[in-house]
Amino acid sequence: MDQPFRMKSNGQIRVVLNSQKRKPLMKELPDFQVVPKDIPPEHTALKEIEDELEALVGMDEMKRMIKEIYAWIYVNKKREELGLKARKQALHMMFKGNPGTGKTTVARLIGKLFQKMSVLSKGHLIEAERADLVGEYIGHTAQKTRDLIKKSQGGILFIDEAYSLGRGGEKDFGKEAIDTLVKHMEDKQHEFVLILAGYSREMDHFLTLNPGLHSRFPLVIDFPDYDIDQLMEITGRMMAEREYMFSHEAEKKLRDHLIWVKSVLSPKSFSNGRYVRNIIEKSIRAQAMRLLMVNVYDRHELMTIRSNDLVFEED
Repeated sequence: MDQPFRMKSNGQIRVVLNSQKRKPLMKELPDFQVVPKDIPPEHTALKEIEDELEALVGMDEMKRMIKEIYAWIYVNKKREELGLKARKQALHMMFKGNPGTGKTTVARLIGKLFQKMSVLSKGHLIEAERADLVGEYIGHTAQKTRDLIKKSQGGILFIDEAYSLGRGGEKDFGKEAIDTLVKHMEDKQHEFVLILAGYSREMDHFLTLNPGLHSRFPLVIDFPDYDIDQLMEITGRMMAEREYMFSHEAEKKLRDHLIWVKSVLSPKSFSNGRYVRNIIEKSIRAQAMRLLMVNVYDRHELMTIRSNDLVFEED
């Protein structure tokens, strides 16, 4: 059956079914090629990163954005090969979201992808915060910041809570760090990738502190908070990775607690995946103490976290 494609004005492809007999489609469109369902061999870099992305709960916008970044870089290389204009892309990014939403994990994956695509020579991740950039006297901050950028050459410089660089006012050395970052983002924009991360509202304000900041971040990715089902899924994956499981009562107790804590804590105070990871680690220690006291070590008990093993700080 004929299935000619029609391009809609928004760039989407629409298939129009037509049961009438007509000349073979390939004669009408000799350059038409069916898109293979499997990713061609040259896209193994994307396939490998996609497999790792699938292990992350939620983050639909981020996963879509990474695929777009890959396509953007790959097609630009093809344009370059054919002598078409292909400006090198500035790939500095901003991650906006609350703690524990996966920002650092995604930064590492992006470093791996860019290294596989030869965008970055190393693809390593350098994590930093205000104390790593801001010095104690005039000139010290610029030097510390330059040293961090040098360590990041060929990889990613990831600055968490970046908005803290602008909290001290005009006389604070944090402004010196911002100015140094802006300069090197331009001078060395293809030698390293800068990712700034932090709360959404604070990062929006941070962009106003230097007139050159906003235009240098073409890629902004939002990391939304996890809902209860997603938090439970994250918990289940963490438990399985450690070869533990919840009893039915413990699982219900945890779900009820997460519903309660998300209702009483502000979004900024709740650390999402980090929060449930801390609960798991405390529960494993509590279970170990319980088993030690009762002197029971069969396989089922060694793997099972029970409701009385769950201890919450808010209780």
